[in-house]
Amino acid sequence: MNKIFIAVITTYQKIFSPDIGMFAHGSRRVCVFYPTCSEYAKMAIQKYGFVRGIFKSTWRILRCHPWQKKHVDMP
Repeated sequence: MNKIFIAVITTYQKIFSPDIGMFAHGSRRVCVFYPTCSEYAKMAIQKYGFVRGIFKSTWRILRCHPWQKKHVDMP
């Protein structure tokens, strides 16, 4: 299950990600977090497993909003 979900995230990153995908906005970063939420999700799933990794990733996405200060957040 982990490998399948990581493959889905990688596909999303290559195609749809506003920071690194085909539709990226050039050199301008969109995500307020480093690493991006999709990269964070991959790292969290690899480190904690599927269930806990998805929970941590969802929590991070819920904290993402336009008023968020930019910062580094590692799983």
